[in-house]
Parts: sequence; structure tokens; C-alpha cells
Amino acid sequence: MNISAGPFVSALLALATATADAQSPPSRPTEGPGLRPSQAMIQLDYQTVHVEGDQAIDLLGFHVHSRVAEGLDLGAGLYAPLLKGAYGGFTAFDIGVHAQRPLAGKLFATAGVSAGGGAGGRSVEKAKSLSGTGGFYKGYVGLGYDFGSFSLGVNVSRLKFSESPLGGTQADVFVEIPYAYLTGPFASHGQRLSPAEARQASEASGETMLMVILDNYWQRNPEGTYKGHFNIVDLQYAHFLAADTYWFADLGVGYKGLPLSNQVLGGIGQRVRLSPGISLYGQLGIGSGIYAPEVIDTASGLLVYPKLAAETALTRDLGLSASAGYLVAPKGTSRNRAFGLGLTYHIRAGEGPAPTGAAGLPTYQGYRIGIFQQVDPGVRYTGIDRGALQMLGIQADAIVSDHVYIAVQGSIAYSTYLDHPGYGELLAGIGVQSRTVPGNDWQVFGQLMAGTNVHGLAVKASGGVRYGLGDRLALHATAGHVEARSAAGHRFSAHSVGLGLDYRFSTPSW
Repeated sequence: MNISAGPFVSALLALATATADAQSPPSRPTEGPGLRPSQAMIQLDYQTVHVEGDQAIDLLGFHVHSRVAEGLDLGAGLYAPLLKGAYGGFTAFDIGVHAQRPLAGKLFATAGVSAGGGAGGRSVEKAKSLSGTGGFYKGYVGLGYDFGSFSLGVNVSRLKFSESPLGGTQADVFVEIPYAYLTGPFASHGQRLSPAEARQASEASGETMLMVILDNYWQRNPEGTYKGHFNIVDLQYAHFLAADTYWFADLGVGYKGLPLSNQVLGGIGQRVRLSPGISLYGQLGIGSGIYAPEVIDTASGLLVYPKLAAETALTRDLGLSASAGYLVAPKGTSRNRAFGLGLTYHIRAGEGPAPTGAAGLPTYQGYRIGIFQQVDPGVRYTGIDRGALQMLGIQADAIVSDHVYIAVQGSIAYSTYLDHPGYGELLAGIGVQSRTVPGNDWQVFGQLMAGTNVHGLAVKASGGVRYGLGDRLALHATAGHVEARSAAGHRFSAHSVGLGLDYRFSTPSW
């Protein structure tokens, strides 16, 4: 599989760069190392995990790994239940290291370790006993067989939540789908590709859609304790397998009604072009999520979500869409009508032979992906000190210019908040940074983001310094402050300090 836009998390950020099209890049073709292939992998795994004193929970995992050395990958992923128990809305996120070594022929050995946070349960209160502090670790070893375009295998894995009955040693069946994408030097952002690089990128590219969707859900005959409607913001990545057929992955997080409810979906879609500026889309998603079954009855968590959308072009690459769908929990009673508005950024393949004139050549678009450890030492809610939070997070930046970037940040706590596990934040916004110059590896930055936490709408301001370890890697340190208001008007505030590692690259942009 070839995904020209790069890893899933970083690709979502390219949507924001549509507003930067007015920037005039230099006309000089780039020199130096130019495009180079980068290796990555999508991994799906499935396991049934023991829960002491309760039904077992089955977890489907979705992970994206990027190659950092021969046989060694770094990545991030998530887990959600499907068919067993009554754990709808349970979700866990992790960051990990994955190693793979060939043994004989197409047989290989695999091993890895990850850590993260998550929570869920039949009710909000039972999430405390099921998920403990919310923090967990996973380690595994196993064997796989390479079929070429994909690999199959089995691991023996150990997954354990801290201070929780959830965890055990079990078989873990996995599928690996490797893919390659072209990257250039991070420092080449804004420069034009050479004619040879443009031809190489055009031949390797395929169309990708990156979407932000505001979905509004109205429940039909709800049987859970929550009877109202709720709002979810979706980040969706779609890649075309053929001219008008695509696969997609979607992560949705609640921001009103049920703040920080969540859903994870994947599936297939079809586009019908009515005219150059108007297209219809139909897609079917299958996944897991929403909330505790006592609140919204999704039972084991399995979701099915068919929907239709109509899109009108605002520019060549940017579209505005309206959608209608029906979200169903087949093993529960939850039925929801859905209506949404979305903004779509189309990353298109080059059409025909690459132009030789400098003005028609594509440019390099810079991205930065960071993983970080964050401590919130002074958390206050309703004017009372609530202790400290320990969090893991990931941030993806799309570079707009030397001094401006667009950022999306997600983080999850592996310690409790208000005696409950599962505190998290999903934020997006804008950042400013000092210009990097040869011979100076230091950079100062600041950013302002808005989004949601467990109470609802949240705003976070932060700043820090970055130290480059070469073109591809950098260390960063940050300090910040977040504010939020609950539906009842109660104030949440927290200071934060963090330390992280950035991976930096650029991709061709038409």
C-alpha cells in the first residue's frame, strides 16, 4: 500500500495548511538529498483480556508505526472493545516501540513494549474499579509470516492496568500492512521540488482526503440515563484505492452534551462526481465507542455508522460538506440520527507528466510530530486543589511559514483526576516560532489552542524551547496553562510542564 501523505496522525494536520496557499514559495528548485522513501506500518491486533470478577473484554487495536532504524519502529495506537462484555465507550491510547527480525524465509520474530492511559466501564463509577488509575503497560513477543503486501502473526502479550482487575497474559492475533511514503528534509519547507523529484512524487502519489467534521447526534428512544443530544468533533483520514473508492479511519471526541465521549471508526466509501465543483459521498464505518452503557446503551461497544455527504468546492483543494447518517449500536439499544458539517482538504496526485517550468513544480510541506511526557502539578476545580496529573501525549504540527504553524494535540492521563481515570484533552490551534538558522540549534515557540477536556470546551496557552538534533529529530521543553468550564459553569485550571521528542520531515505538496 502506498500512502503519499505520510503517517495518519501527521496527515490530519495538512487540512489546516489549506489556508496557507497564498504563501509564495521560492521558485528555486531544491538541491541536496531531495526525496527519500520512508517506511511505516499499520498494525491491527485483537485480544481478549481477563477481568477479575467480571466478563472478559475484547480489544481491537489500531497502531501506526514509523521506521527509525533497521528492524525498529516507534508508534502510537489505540484500543477499543467490540463484542464481549458491556464496556462500550472504553478506549485506551498508547505510545510504544516495536521490533522485528527475520528468522527463516518469510518467517519473522516480533517484540514490543508500550505504555499509555485509558478508561471505561458499565457506568462512570464502575470505570474507577475497572480501569484503576487509567495507566497501563503492554509487552509482547511473537511470530509472523510475511505475505508481501501484508503479514499475519500471533503474539503472546501481557497487558495490565495499574490498580485494576483488568489485565493478563493472552494470545494477540495481528495483521501488519507496510507502506512507503516519500519525504524530504524538514529544512526544505516552502522550496520547490526539482523536475525529477516532481516526476518521482507524481508517480508515487494517490489522492488523500483530510477532514474535520462537527457531528450532531439526536438519540431515538434512549434507554440510558442520558436522554439529550450530544456533539462530537471528528478527525477523518481517507485514502483512495481507485479513482473514486476510498478507505478511511476516523477518531471522534465529544465537546458538548457528553464531553470527551469518543468513537473510533474505520471503513470504506464511494464518491460520485456530479460536476467539477459538487460531489456526493457514501460511506460505511464500523468501530466502537460513545460512552458507558449505563449512560448510553452501546453494550459491548460495537458501532455501525452509514452516512451520506454532499460536498461543494470552495477552492481546488478545499471543500465544504453537509452530511446525514445513522449511528447504531447493534448489541445495545442506542440509535442516533446524525447531521454534520465538515471541511475537507484534498491532497491530490500530480496529473500527467510533471511540469518542467519552475512555476508549476510542487513544493515541500513541512510537518513535525512530537511525543511528550507532561505533568500538571497544580490542578484546581471549583476552587479546590485536586493534586497533580501525569499525562502522555502526541502533537502534530503543519508548518505554514518560518514563524507560523498549525497544531493538533491529544493527551491522556495515566493517573486519576477527581478519583476517576481517563482524563484527557484534544486541542487544536496556532503556534509561532523563531526562525531557525544554520549554526543555531535552538528555537523558541509559543502556541494557543482550543478544544475539549472532560468538562467541555477548553483553552490552553503554552510556550517553550526546542533543540535540534539534526534535520529529523529535536528535543523540546514546554510550560503552559489550561482553562475549562463545565456545563454547570465550574472552573477548571491547571499549569503544566512537559518534555518531548520531535520527528521532523517534509512531503511534496501540489
